[in-house]
Amino acid sequence: MMATTKPESHPLPSRNPLPLSAAQEGQVRDLYYKRVRGKCANEIRDFASCAMNRTISATWACRSERLAMNSCMVLHATQQEQDAAREEWFATIDVRARQRAEKEKKRKEQEKFHREWWGLPPLPDEAGPDRDDSVAAKPRER
Repeated sequence: MMATTKPESHPLPSRNPLPLSAAQEGQVRDLYYKRVRGKCANEIRDFASCAMNRTISATWACRSERLAMNSCMVLHATQQEQDAAREEWFATIDVRARQRAEKEKKRKEQEKFHREWWGLPPLPDEAGPDRDDSVAAKPRER
């Protein structure tokens, strides 16, 4: 009888292997850094208060605080934390899309107000059925 060997499976480095664009990866990375900094907030605050108003002397005067801060960051900067940040990013896709849509709507309203205020002709997509194209086609006098 032949012994069948199971092929060795290599775990993926991340539970979310979906490729993202560079900008999206940057957003995930920013979220990851924010999460790690949040977990080490006390150590960061201690180091910052020690280093306040110091220049070169902060290197040796705040050594214990710096080591505590760095060890906390290393402790929490794990692949699991990166995966959690990526999962949080995917979970908030609809929130970011809604924020972008609201921002675009506000921008269009502000542009419309600006054009009305300065007496500029409306943009082609703002043209209503009662708009006279002959007025918009005239060049502005300088």
